[in-house]
Amino acid sequence: MLVPVLLVLSFCLRGRAGLAPHFLQQPEDQVVLLGDEARLPCALGAYRGLVQWTKDGLALGGERDLPGWSRYWISGNAASGQHDLHIRPVELEDQASYECQATQAGLRSRPARLHVLVPPEPPQVLGGPSVSLVAGVPANLTCRSRGDAHPTPELLWFRDGVRLDGAIFRQTPLKEGTIGSVESILSLTPSSHDDGATLVCRARSQALPAGKDTAVTLSLQYPPVVTLSAEPQTVKEGEKVTFLCQATAQPPVTGYRWAKGGSPVLGARGPMLEIVADASFLTAPVSCEVSNAVGSANRSTALDVQFGPILQAKPKPLSVDVGEDASFSCVWRGNPLPRVTWTRRRDAQVLASGPTLRLPAVGPEDAGDYVCRAEPGLSGQGGGAAEARLTVNAPPVVTALHSAPAFLRGPARLQCLVFASPAPEAVVWSWDEGFLTAGSRGRFLVENFPAPEGLAGQGPGLISVLHISGTQESDFHRGFNCTARNRLGEGGTQVSLGRRDLLPTVRIVAGVAAVATTLLMIITGVALCCWRHASFSKQKNLVRIPGSNDGSSSRGPEEETGSSKDQGPIVHTDHSDLVLDEEGALETKDPTNGYYKVRGVSVSLSLGEAPGGGLFLPPSSPLGPPGTPTFYDFNPHLGMVPPCRLYRARAGYLTTPHPRAFTSYIKPTSFGPPDLAPSTPPFPYAAFPTPSHPRLQTHV
Repeated sequence: MLVPVLLVLSFCLRGRAGLAPHFLQQPEDQVVLLGDEARLPCALGAYRGLVQWTKDGLALGGERDLPGWSRYWISGNAASGQHDLHIRPVELEDQASYECQATQAGLRSRPARLHVLVPPEPPQVLGGPSVSLVAGVPANLTCRSRGDAHPTPELLWFRDGVRLDGAIFRQTPLKEGTIGSVESILSLTPSSHDDGATLVCRARSQALPAGKDTAVTLSLQYPPVVTLSAEPQTVKEGEKVTFLCQATAQPPVTGYRWAKGGSPVLGARGPMLEIVADASFLTAPVSCEVSNAVGSANRSTALDVQFGPILQAKPKPLSVDVGEDASFSCVWRGNPLPRVTWTRRRDAQVLASGPTLRLPAVGPEDAGDYVCRAEPGLSGQGGGAAEARLTVNAPPVVTALHSAPAFLRGPARLQCLVFASPAPEAVVWSWDEGFLTAGSRGRFLVENFPAPEGLAGQGPGLISVLHISGTQESDFHRGFNCTARNRLGEGGTQVSLGRRDLLPTVRIVAGVAAVATTLLMIITGVALCCWRHASFSKQKNLVRIPGSNDGSSSRGPEEETGSSKDQGPIVHTDHSDLVLDEEGALETKDPTNGYYKVRGVSVSLSLGEAPGGGLFLPPSSPLGPPGTPTFYDFNPHLGMVPPCRLYRARAGYLTTPHPRAFTSYIKPTSFGPPDLAPSTPPFPYAAFPTPSHPRLQTHV
């Protein structure tokens, strides 16, 4: 619609203003797909003459139907100046430069280039639609596009919609110089995972932006893909474990081979292996090799075997000079990793943990045996200890040994003990007038002997003996020096000779004999005392209470005195001077005769008070013929047998265990052995003939 309006306006303006012929619309470059229709527009203003089109400078003719060009024609209203060129269907030969010319006015439009696009043909993948490859082997896939495609198509590779890079693009020209074919080569190294994968080759150009695809499927032959597992993966030493070898392969699997630590496992065939685990499985893995026609594959696995510590490297003995550093090391192997500690022999104190023990600036006190110990594992097996000795090289250590005393002008023997590392170069005995290293000199002779092993790490021991024949008086008053030296210094000690006399020896023998005799006599006396005391054990607790024939509890002193004439010698027990204190205890009156006054705590007669007053007496036990005094048995009331008295006071006093007892006594002046006569009764206070004394006294 716009072109006719412009032409009408052009004619009106030209008629009014007298305008010259001119182009209202000129053709432009076009791109046309092969087989489609092309239209090149041309419109003139103020011109009614002849209009024609040229192709690459060749005139197509002035007629509207363009005879001779069956696919070409001119359309539009000539009166209005519209002269459009149409081409249908467009062929490849139509690609040229076209002009619209007003011949009578001498006007020529700008040239318009017609581009004819030829879409590519579907590409071809060599070896498709299924390509057989070997996994792991590099291969090339070729995609080729043939025909007169214009412009030259682009060949692309895709997998799962993702473009693959690295393809090589190559063109093959024809003899005439036109493009005969193009191809793209894709290099790849397939794996077993690529089996069945689909690759797409796409031919794409401006004529066909979407492109045309050709798919190809990969069919792979590959050696076995192996997976190896163990059940259980963690196992204790001595337990069974099962290995399972699984494989996928194309073509199928043809065989299995088992190995442990690189050595074949005899008799093992098939995908399963059952075996007893030990510590070697931790470092010697089990492997399974699977084969097929293409190749073979191998997989291995190591078990987590738990086992107790195993000693792999013992600590080595060391010998260092004093002041230098010392270092021990030992290696224990175990799973889990064992705990290693260092101690000294016979000492529980931990010095270090780990495989190494370092001792800086050692001294003689550091010499000895050191123990590297590993605790047993979880299974309770393994473990143990390894020892190494540290020898500290130092000046000799000399110690005097005991030497027996010697008689004058008799033989003597002096000894010293030497420990040294390195071994002493010499041991020298010296005294006032000389010295001796070895051999004899006058009265002196030196001998050296290996010593029993001493403290660990002190070095070899040596006993040096100095023999003296015919000792002299001066030998007992001087010192003998024992000295040893090595490359690090010297050490020494002084040894003295003791003297032994004959007379002290005789005195000692006599003294021993006297002591033995005395002990024998004492033992014999004690035995006799106890035997005699036992013979009077029944009568010792019987006490005669005067005036108690009729059962009365007490009598006056006159009656007691009169009756004593008839009843024989008895103890007069005048209690007129006894009083009871506020607590009920008996207390003696002070006779002012030089005796101590004490609260009665010794003689226990169990004399309680009767309900009606007076003293309470146990049932009588008459002894002897009728008419004799009455005796009372207090033995049940005493509660114990009086002990055998080994000593008694010479002035005389008695003791009994009852707390309600009373007595007067004097302080003893001396002690002596038992001297009881056969006629002495067990309790003298019950039979002493002292009628004139009004009180119960224990002195005689």
